[in-house]
Amino acid sequence: MLESVGLRVETHASARAFLDSYDPERPGCLVLDIRLPGMGGLDLLTQLRERAIALPTIVVTAFGDVRTTVRAMRHGAIDVMEKPFADQVLLDRVQQAIELDRHARVADAKRRAAVALFARLSRREREVLALVTAGKPNKSIAAELGVAAKTVEAYRAALMRKLCVGSVAELMRLELLVESGAPVVRPPSYREIP
Repeated sequence: MLESVGLRVETHASARAFLDSYDPERPGCLVLDIRLPGMGGLDLLTQLRERAIALPTIVVTAFGDVRTTVRAMRHGAIDVMEKPFADQVLLDRVQQAIELDRHARVADAKRRAAVALFARLSRREREVLALVTAGKPNKSIAAELGVAAKTVEAYRAALMRKLCVGSVAELMRLELLVESGAPVVRPPSYREIP
């Protein structure tokens, strides 16, 4: 069914087989049954979380109850579907999960690019950056650092150039992006896609 709409599908005989072949560079989503041979679905979700793998996961089960659903969601599933379900519902959920993964990958790439830009700053430029984003004017920064105001202006111009920003507002957005950058363990719900 998924292949009929142009989606690439891989199946695995077990959770262990999936983990052994998983490529974090390949976007997608995981459709996972709770009951699997060997390592169960909830155990696989735990493994994914421990390895910081943020692959959107849809859990399917013939044994859906509130407790199982809650456990699956706490372990990182974005949805739990009880069998039997309509093919179109699963297809819609998979499409939404793939879109979630795409959004997460774009956001992560932006954050990594911002981190790389910040890594180019010298120690003194980082000090000036912290004071600029704290809202201090050049004269106050100069007094605090024990340098001339012209020197602060030069550092400020250099850090703006290195970070490829044209305003303090852009600078602050970039800094917030970097600071928010802990790896995502669980993507937001598909219902949160803009």
